[in-house]
Amino acid sequence: MIATQELRDLGQSVWLDNITRELLEAGTIQHYIDDYGVSGLTSNPSIFEQAIASGAYDEDIVAAARQGLSHEEIFFHLALDDLRRAADLFAPIHRRTDGVDGWVSLEVSPLLAYDTARTVASVADLHQRAGRANLFVKIPGTPEGLPAIEESVAAGIAVNVTLLFDAAQYRAAADAYLRGVERRIAAGLNPAVGSVASLFISRWDVAVATTVPADLRNRLGLAVGHEVYQAYREWLASPRVQRALNFGGRPQRLLWASTKTKDPAARDTLYVEGLAAPFTINTMPDSTLAAVVDHATVTSAMAPDGVEHREVLARFAAAGVDTVELAGRLQREGAAAFTRSWNELLSRIDTQLTPTQETP
Repeated sequence: MIATQELRDLGQSVWLDNITRELLEAGTIQHYIDDYGVSGLTSNPSIFEQAIASGAYDEDIVAAARQGLSHEEIFFHLALDDLRRAADLFAPIHRRTDGVDGWVSLEVSPLLAYDTARTVASVADLHQRAGRANLFVKIPGTPEGLPAIEESVAAGIAVNVTLLFDAAQYRAAADAYLRGVERRIAAGLNPAVGSVASLFISRWDVAVATTVPADLRNRLGLAVGHEVYQAYREWLASPRVQRALNFGGRPQRLLWASTKTKDPAARDTLYVEGLAAPFTINTMPDSTLAAVVDHATVTSAMAPDGVEHREVLARFAAAGVDTVELAGRLQREGAAAFTRSWNELLSRIDTQLTPTQETP
């Protein structure tokens, strides 16, 4: 049995962290669904920038530009087309699981990470334009993003909360989601609004790679993941969540993001094998998915109240790593990195247009 099936049997969903037109037209995503059990998909500006650089979208970019669309409008036009197609591929899974699984994700402009009002407006616009019941709109879990999460959920819009790094950030995002659900309950509206909370893993180990002893390398991401998983299980069991479930609400699921190992010396399936847990999601790029299918070994699920991660985190603290400060820095750096990718994406669209614009 391949490891993706073992993860599914354990209760974890495997998603693909990639989308391109080539993957859609070559039938690769359908192959992943049929043969590997992939049951959802995530995307980000970096993924689309690389896809647009391939030249596969040149004709559509030119056609959209001739309609007077801005570079940002062109991007969302292209992204929504691809994600609608992907959403349709995952729609049978979405129906079969009654909306638990089978989602795809589209991100709002990273330029809005610290602008609550414009984020809320953009989320509503993208949700309406997408026209798919199984599409998440991604909202960063920054302090300014939290009220946008609440407002969007209260409006009945499914959201993927991104750029989360530690238990405190996770709890804040989960509470924002729950407040939105509770507002729908109070208003007599359907409270079953889908959501995932995306915790970024590998960037922790990259951040401390050169500053900690060798025996601590590539251990911080998993330790933080285990700490957040414990917080997740506590949140699920809390009276507020149980009350919301009794009114028909849906629990927000925990998603492991950034699970490609960055250290060539580390096992390439490290963050998959170490984060196996029921009612969670692991989204991974094609290369990690291939490695998991080829040689990953899934032996057991994480313990919901294990103590090993506390011992590891204590050792990092003794080595001078302030995880609270680092989590805040990683979130700020993550937002900045997404902004750079966004600007590169718009620049790439401009580059793809330039030869046509110079033609007499």
